Amino acid sequence: MDTENLQNPELYFNRELSQLAFNYRVLAQALDESLPLLERLRFLFICSSNLDEFFEIRVAELKQQVAFGNRQLTQDGRHAEEILQLVVAEAHKFSWEQYRILNKILMPALAQQAIYFIQRPQWTEQQEVFIKQYFRSEILPVLTPIALDVAHPFPRLVNKSLNFVVSLEGKDAFGRDSGLAIIHAPRSLHRIISLPVELCGEGDHFVFLTSIIHAHANDLFPGMNVTGCYQFRLTRNSELLLKEEVADDLLNTLKGKLFARRFGEVVRLEVADYCPDRIASFLLRKCNIPTEFLYCVSGPVNLHRLSIILDKVKRSDLRYPSFQPAFDTNLLVAGNIFKLLKERDILLHHPYQSFQIVEEFVLQAARDTRVLAIKITLYRTETKSTIIDALVSAARAGVEVTAVIELRARFDEEENIALANRLQEAGALVVYGVVGYKTHAKMTLVVRREHKKLARYVHLGTGNYHHQTAKQYVDLSLLTHDAEITTDIHYVFQQLTGMGGATKLKKILHAPFTLHKMLLTLIAQEEAEARLGKPAKIIIKINALTESSLIQALYRASQAGVEIDLIVRGICCLRPGIPGISEHIRVRSVIGCFLEHSRVYYFYNSGNEKLYLASADWMERNLFHRVEIAFPIEDKHLVARVKQEVLALLLGDNRESWLLQADGTYLPPTITPETISAQASLIAQLGES
Repeated sequence: MDTENLQNPELYFNRELSQLAFNYRVLAQALDESLPLLERLRFLFICSSNLDEFFEIRVAELKQQVAFGNRQLTQDGRHAEEILQLVVAEAHKFSWEQYRILNKILMPALAQQAIYFIQRPQWTEQQEVFIKQYFRSEILPVLTPIALDVAHPFPRLVNKSLNFVVSLEGKDAFGRDSGLAIIHAPRSLHRIISLPVELCGEGDHFVFLTSIIHAHANDLFPGMNVTGCYQFRLTRNSELLLKEEVADDLLNTLKGKLFARRFGEVVRLEVADYCPDRIASFLLRKCNIPTEFLYCVSGPVNLHRLSIILDKVKRSDLRYPSFQPAFDTNLLVAGNIFKLLKERDILLHHPYQSFQIVEEFVLQAARDTRVLAIKITLYRTETKSTIIDALVSAARAGVEVTAVIELRARFDEEENIALANRLQEAGALVVYGVVGYKTHAKMTLVVRREHKKLARYVHLGTGNYHHQTAKQYVDLSLLTHDAEITTDIHYVFQQLTGMGGATKLKKILHAPFTLHKMLLTLIAQEEAEARLGKPAKIIIKINALTESSLIQALYRASQAGVEIDLIVRGICCLRPGIPGISEHIRVRSVIGCFLEHSRVYYFYNSGNEKLYLASADWMERNLFHRVEIAFPIEDKHLVARVKQEVLALLLGDNRESWLLQADGTYLPPTITPETISAQASLIAQLGES
């Protein structure tokens, strides 16, 4: 390998294959017998959702590149057609493994815990009576069978919807004999139905919706003979292609595109594994896709929709132990947050410390008669939440409320449109950021009159203003009154809502302007120190690492002797452990009960440590095509907290850390009597049991 050429394709992992490798690490949690059983099932459902999105976005993009004849090589030296072939083959293996784990491992384990999924051959007479009545009262009225003939062509089926293809014999009342029909199961139908305890005895007993429809398909075609009923599902291209530069109204343009997304090009066909080849081939022709995009599955075609089981089964002994996030009740006193922020910064580590404190910051601002303005960026949130309710109340009370809402937040576009409408109706000023750049920064600015002067306060975070995900994602928040940081954030909001040149900020690193350049500078500084024989260290915690110039900078730093630890949850294109290039770089991925989502950048900087929290991963889109911020932590006590609570604990974790090897494999955790789980340690340290 040419150690001088840092653009050598052999130095890089493929992005798409790395993403699938991450999903394998998640799937491995379903096999971990030390985890509570229902949590293992939850990880399986997460994998299904992840794989869906992978096809909807990444596979769809690869298919388009192949269709357009794109032969450009990626940094790992492959073109789109080769990558697509590798990805599809790997996805087949992954899909098979999902269902093997479900059927051979988790289902028997659930049965041992008196949680049963009763198959049709095992239904008792009493159960059959109940199921038949349920079908006729709850399912039949909302089903629409569609015969396939000249007058009824193959229907346009919604993305990821549950459908059945039915083979028929005989003629109907009009003398038609097409031989095939389609049944579409609306999303309103529960995919799992509970059976009454008096029909089953102790425990939880369920039947799949698919089993019920299979059993009663004849009822949908009276006078005809159903010879086969096979579930199937289409996954479609869900990327929204907006020509923002020619759209005179982004919101209304996006509304039209959202409907079209449901009927994009098919990128995957899943069918029951007992579906005859002739019918599977018929579906492939109707979808206009080749055989390699056919996935034969042994079970329900959408595993993620089965996650309702986690709410239906009330077994705390099969879930992670509950804990209460820590909350400082002193902050509940009106005005206390602003009083405290004059004295010191507040650092919050979610979910171990309550997100309610962030909500309280916005609530107190909304209720405070001295507050003149509130500005906030909203990427993913709920239309109805404490923060949104507070913004609505503030706007109605005459506070100048400005919300920068990212309408193009993937798969949350519809929610964000509703959010924009609600805030506008309350009198808030709503803008949609900058054409061509998604607003991904997470920040709130409060302007307050104090003693005839205006004071600014900000909340800056690594995660979204979303109450539910704040319980499941590990993120960091900073609340500060720092004059330079709050002024910088003021200028960032000005750029988002107005026009003008890029303002030079004092402390905030700002994409797409200064963030990438400054990261290269900070890495180069560590490299220079190492070449002088001085201590040099870099620790980076992010969700994905793909940007080639940063990877090359890390390689150069490693060659100089800089000790580099990368905590990369998902995609990592950097290849560690290569002699002469990356032997000083270690990469780990932490998969725990919470999703590691925070971004932390640490540089030793000759002992004058620099530590930033950020909204940005090290990907091209984040650094060049999004509005992102990285903000410094300067209080020595808070720096020590982040180093210990985040970096040291994760680097010392041997319970949930997977170590990336030079060949692209990840070594799983080795459980020992001295096992350390960073997340369990933080629950014990920060949470309230």
